[in-house]
Amino acid sequence: MDATTASAGRDLRVIGSIGAAHLSSHFYHLVLPPLFPLLKPALGVSFTELGLLMTLFFGTSGLAQTPAGFLVDRIGAERVLIGGVTLLAGSIGLMALAPSYLAMLPLAMLAGLGNSVFHPADYAILSHRVTPVRMARAYSVHTIGGTLGWALAPPFVVGIAAVAGWRTALLAASLVGLTIAVILVTQRGLLRLGSEPVHTAPSPTASGGTLRLLSSPPILLCFGFFCLQALSFAAMQSFMPLALQQLHGVPLLVATWTLTAFMLGSALGTAAGGVVADLRGSYQAIIAVGLLLGAALMLAIGRYAMPDPMLLGAVALAGFFTGATTPSRDMLVRAASPVRASGKVFGFVYSGLDLGGTLAPLLVGRLMDQGHPAAVFWVIGGATALAVLTMANARPRAAAPAT
Repeated sequence: MDATTASAGRDLRVIGSIGAAHLSSHFYHLVLPPLFPLLKPALGVSFTELGLLMTLFFGTSGLAQTPAGFLVDRIGAERVLIGGVTLLAGSIGLMALAPSYLAMLPLAMLAGLGNSVFHPADYAILSHRVTPVRMARAYSVHTIGGTLGWALAPPFVVGIAAVAGWRTALLAASLVGLTIAVILVTQRGLLRLGSEPVHTAPSPTASGGTLRLLSSPPILLCFGFFCLQALSFAAMQSFMPLALQQLHGVPLLVATWTLTAFMLGSALGTAAGGVVADLRGSYQAIIAVGLLLGAALMLAIGRYAMPDPMLLGAVALAGFFTGATTPSRDMLVRAASPVRASGKVFGFVYSGLDLGGTLAPLLVGRLMDQGHPAAVFWVIGGATALAVLTMANARPRAAAPAT
């Protein structure tokens, strides 16, 4: 076996392992919500109280992401990742055995703690263990894995709960993550960063320290980019179907399918964007073109009534353009990260997703209460367009390694 073939095989195993890990993270995002109609009478609680479980989950995950990044850089990404997958899956399994709603609250926080490790650990491993010429495609597979996790969770838990009850569904869901954790253990040596990364990259400057690094303009601009993207996505996920009903009289089923259309388009766009980014570079240009086209389409969807097939196609195309930018986005964050500090940098900038996701429901919900459904699309389009400005000004600390 020649060196090129061996390198490709190693990269494939690393990318596949990390893609599976990220699938488990997003899978557990949507394990509980589809079961709310069953949990409400079983536990004797309100939907607001059930929503608190997800608030604790995502809140803990967001607060813990930056500390998880520090832990990645200190003890090793593969250890943190395996521990996080195990903690997340185990917490969901323990929820199946919880005697009461109150017992589920600390378990939701433990699950969020487990979920906090994925972005800093995943990106640190990919950045160090994948050959640079395949890096953008590696990032695209990582994103697609998460999208597949979102898509798989609802039918998985609802189907099992319909036959065997919600407790069995949660136990079965926990086995998904524990199985992936076992796979990661078998690949542990391959995922270990070692003393030096596989690729050659510039060394970080010695001066400044961590606070100066995380408060540097490139890193803060990346953080702002993630906040704006999360603001746009959370507004769409939470309120786009309702806004389409109120603005254009779109049937509920069709309006709900627009979310699926966006995610499918985004997955296809991410795959295509990874190939383009590896072939051409030009990451900021790809981001600018993709996000501006996506924003224009979302504003048009909010402004004009469309036949149902045309509406679904337009939303899927907006998802495609937006998804095509994600590998380039991750390549820019990588370029802004010192070699041995990628865990803390990815952990910090990705915590912007949780901040944006927290703000969006409050902002857009208020606008909807005041009778402004069209504002949903202005928030989606406006936040997407503003995100272009952050990445246009995010200059990497050093040039990306030559391929």
